[in-house]
Amino acid sequence: MTIEAVPVRFDDPINAAVLAVSEDKLQGFHRDPFGEISRRAGVELPVVVERVREMVRAGTIRRVRQTLLSTSLAQGALVAWQVSQDKLSSAFDYMFQQDPFSGHVVIRTTEAAVSGARYKLWTTLKVPQGFSLEKHAQHLAGKTGAEHFMMMPAKRLFALGVGHVRRRGMEPGGRTDELAKVTDVSVVDLSDVEWRALAALKREFEPEEIIADPWPARAVEAGMSTDEFYETAEGLDKKGVIGRFSTFLEHVKPVAGGEAVTRYNGLYHWAVPAGREIEAGREVGRHHILTHCYWREGGAEFNNVNIMAVAHGTDKDVLLEHKAAIDAHLEEAGIPVSYSSVFWGGRSEIKPSEVSPLVYREWCANAGVDPASMRL
Repeated sequence: MTIEAVPVRFDDPINAAVLAVSEDKLQGFHRDPFGEISRRAGVELPVVVERVREMVRAGTIRRVRQTLLSTSLAQGALVAWQVSQDKLSSAFDYMFQQDPFSGHVVIRTTEAAVSGARYKLWTTLKVPQGFSLEKHAQHLAGKTGAEHFMMMPAKRLFALGVGHVRRRGMEPGGRTDELAKVTDVSVVDLSDVEWRALAALKREFEPEEIIADPWPARAVEAGMSTDEFYETAEGLDKKGVIGRFSTFLEHVKPVAGGEAVTRYNGLYHWAVPAGREIEAGREVGRHHILTHCYWREGGAEFNNVNIMAVAHGTDKDVLLEHKAAIDAHLEEAGIPVSYSSVFWGGRSEIKPSEVSPLVYREWCANAGVDPASMRL
């Protein structure tokens, strides 16, 4: 008798129910994350564990991990890099493969000669506490041959949640009844014990580690009892440094069944009057389609844009309809927009940015860099 394979496509009905919860609905730390997914999705716990494990093995899910709010742990910025066409591919590879502190690495293009169009390589960059973001970016520019870079740190956060499955088929203009929450980006000091717990918390789960009760093994890894680990993790959650327990899907790469979860992503830009950034961010960030929304200052290079957001989808025209709906909402809300544009994502790779000072010092040693030269 042949044993049927476990379905691993993201559009399998049971998998879709699990992913609709597990991608971005488990905010904060949960002692029983897979049990919570089971309860919310209405799928039995053994099935949830089996489906998640097999989707990881098949590559449908690229990683399972407890995310951190790294804006609370390290200085960071969205960085736009001006790199000549002949060095663009090698610069992309270096940022993704050689720099543990660069997270999202994306080549972006525009369909018009808009302000900032010559910046084609975009990354997120985080540098652990005590080290200089500017100095690290200068080091990367030297390694990649980047001619110039623009750093755009987040001033406020209005939306963060990457739930691609539940966003499929979403109607343009859909938004919450309430304004988006405003999240500050101040850095929090942590003890050595808390850093040790964080290191164990954030490491992504290998398939064999995806079990009904995943944390006791991580407590051992952190050198703690399970109760001490739980208490430390919950304390970190109260300090605002814990993000969500999440299963991350591949964005544009074909997965099991040969279909991609998304095909396009748009980085939306708006320039709103100075002093109205938080008001505008709360109006933009309430739209369901957005996975990210920030107040960032683009400066003159980007026509003074100050609200940025990201949306993913399978149809570029539909993403433009979503953008148009947000534009119309801003107009209805009485918020003038002096400039707006869309940067489309092409080649992309995503990995967690390292935020540990210990890892940074180890990187310096391996890279032949004097840690003192990279300090603030």
